[in-house]
Amino acid sequence: QVQLVESGGGLVQAGDSLSLSCAVSGRTTNSCTIGWFRQPPGKDRQFVISIRWTGGKIDYQDSLKGRFTISRDNARNTVNLQMNRLKAEDTAVYYCAARYSGDVTYSYWGQGTQVTVSS
Repeated sequence: QVQLVESGGGLVQAGDSLSLSCAVSGRTTNSCTIGWFRQPPGKDRQFVISIRWTGGKIDYQDSLKGRFTISRDNARNTVNLQMNRLKAEDTAVYYCAARYSGDVTYSYWGQGTQVTVSS
């Protein structure tokens, strides 16, 4: 089993920056991809960004490229989402998830953390 715990959400002003962290435990991070997703109020969950733990390949939602970045901390087994120049439309519950090599979908999910951007 894999446990994912998000932290760092909160209320910020438009234009601010915020960093979210996803702590991964319970299974080796080799051969896994950690993704961040978000679900705005009243909308479907959407992909934000992901990073392959080994090799560091990053995939973005194109519209967020340039504002959102992702990094991993091998020593702490965490993946961080850095969000800059936040907008009201970035308001959502943010989730991290893990997909292992051979899996079609993300099989493991955190509980989510709320990000609210006031305009």
